[in-house]
Amino acid sequence: MASADEVKAIADAKVLMVGAGGIGCELLKTLALTGFKDVHVVAREAVLKFRPDMKIAAHHANVKDPEFGVDFFKQFNVVLNGLDNLDARRHVNRLCLAAGVPLVESGTTGYLGQVTVHVKGETECYECQTKPAPKTYPVCTITSTPSKFVHCIVWAKELLFAKLFGDRSQANDLNAQSNDSGGSTKDDADVFDVHEDEIYEDYGRRIFDHVFGYNIETALRNPETWKKRGAPTPKYIKDILPLAENEENGISNNSSIEEREQSLSAMASLGLKNPQDIWNIVDNARIFLKTLQIFFERRKQEMGSLTFDKDDQLAVEFVTAAANIRASSFGIQMHSLFEAKGIAGNIVHAIATTNAIIAGLIVLETTKLLRNDSKNYRMTYCLQHPSRKMLLMPVEPFEPNRSCYVCSRTPVSLEVNTQQAKLKDIIEKAVKAKLGVNSPLIMHGSTLLFESGDDIEEDVAAHYAQNLEKTLAEFPVPITNGVILTVEDYQQEFLCSINIKHRDDFDEESDGIVLSGEVPTVASGSDDHADESGEKLPIATTEAGDGSDDVEIITADSLVTSGTKRKLGVDITCNDDNSGNTKQNTTLTTNTVAIAGGKRKLDDNENDVILIDEDPGNRKKTRLE
Repeated sequence: MASADEVKAIADAKVLMVGAGGIGCELLKTLALTGFKDVHVVAREAVLKFRPDMKIAAHHANVKDPEFGVDFFKQFNVVLNGLDNLDARRHVNRLCLAAGVPLVESGTTGYLGQVTVHVKGETECYECQTKPAPKTYPVCTITSTPSKFVHCIVWAKELLFAKLFGDRSQANDLNAQSNDSGGSTKDDADVFDVHEDEIYEDYGRRIFDHVFGYNIETALRNPETWKKRGAPTPKYIKDILPLAENEENGISNNSSIEEREQSLSAMASLGLKNPQDIWNIVDNARIFLKTLQIFFERRKQEMGSLTFDKDDQLAVEFVTAAANIRASSFGIQMHSLFEAKGIAGNIVHAIATTNAIIAGLIVLETTKLLRNDSKNYRMTYCLQHPSRKMLLMPVEPFEPNRSCYVCSRTPVSLEVNTQQAKLKDIIEKAVKAKLGVNSPLIMHGSTLLFESGDDIEEDVAAHYAQNLEKTLAEFPVPITNGVILTVEDYQQEFLCSINIKHRDDFDEESDGIVLSGEVPTVASGSDDHADESGEKLPIATTEAGDGSDDVEIITADSLVTSGTKRKLGVDITCNDDNSGNTKQNTTLTTNTVAIAGGKRKLDDNENDVILIDEDPGNRKKTRLE
């Protein structure tokens, strides 16, 4: 039974809840039933009001929007995260640090879940622990020799979707090069541009023929590639969907205004209702053309800035159709939209009971924070199978990591070829993708090299644009080996120093950028995901809005017996919007070991130790330096 002081603390608390998906909906209900009176919710979806006397302020927006800055966060007693992507989680973590507001993190994947508490100066922040790097595929596998459906999904999502609807200025591997004048295009460089007076149906058919026909024919010209693997079959729209049939199915440019306004879903427009049906090649072609038409006619204002979003129905339809058509060319089994969305969006379908358990644990930790009961803060892990007759495993939080580049502001090192790498490469691949900075300001000493923002004067913006195209060594004061760059983000109140190290050669997967230090080695966007065979999916290369996240989970298998040790790094995607990994990845990746019953001597490469008391009711987690 709660004391009068506890009841008053709960009633008077002002709580910010970020995310209203699987965990968020359960959490909002639990907060209401516990007696919280003032809750603000930042989410993209509608929020139900569970109790008439409860103040629920719903902000239907992205938490990364400028309106949700440090001053906004300072008004709250505690922040509760129910997000489903690493980028947003890191952003909220930094705002909480800057505002001095405690953060309760959470996540679930199937039967697994966790709740962690982060208090500035008392416990580690969300970014104190590195994230395991997911497996990536060489670009040649994605563009030339796919063998799994996931390869086709990545091609459709990261290459084709980005080329058609994203930033056209970004380098892309879709434009097949050929000296054969008999190719399908006169100029490969402008094949994705809409020609003057070209109707969208003709544009769609031309793009179809280029990416599924001409590009594959170009790949077939190298017979050595296909000696030990099945050769693909080029697909042309005239062979799948003749123009007359196309018009009959309502994709003609002459289709009525009423039909075009019927829905922003190509499936609905074409009468395809069941997302678990596997479309045949004709239906995939119809969906491909229809999605292009809707994007260009109904969402033209978004063109040039779109990135794939698993919650964007039209984007999912386009990626599914494109991936299926490519899969059919390479003899790979096609998948339903339901399955394709799960792969593209890293979705694991939630278990309501797990979400309810985690929501309850979040509220328990919140009440401790409101009482300043720091001795009883716990990180609690929900297990699928009992360990020592326990399904909930509480451990004490770590102290702040002195090597963390976020809360301890420890410098990081960046290895690049300073003669070849451009400033825009550093910003996109390292500062934004790996450091999680949204609005970067880059300085070399007292010289401002780049700043982002909407209020920058045109001549200054033009100067920064010129700087983006310069290699590091081309600046008036060259950025070479040993130079230190300063990165700031005013919205996050984030500051970091980057020590530049010149390096001549890189392997293919590093992409010419190697960032070292206490840095989460996960790029923004959709993250690590396991397919049917257990192999990880490649990481997204674009900035994500609602991709999934990798967080450390302690499972029953990680609690080893006395006298043994094991590195922890069980990679579980924990999310609130039903998105995450399809299965548990047990790759051992971090420098954390679990020891039951006492200390063990560390090897040189082992930095962190978890000590687990023999008493299951008193589990403590202590960092040994």
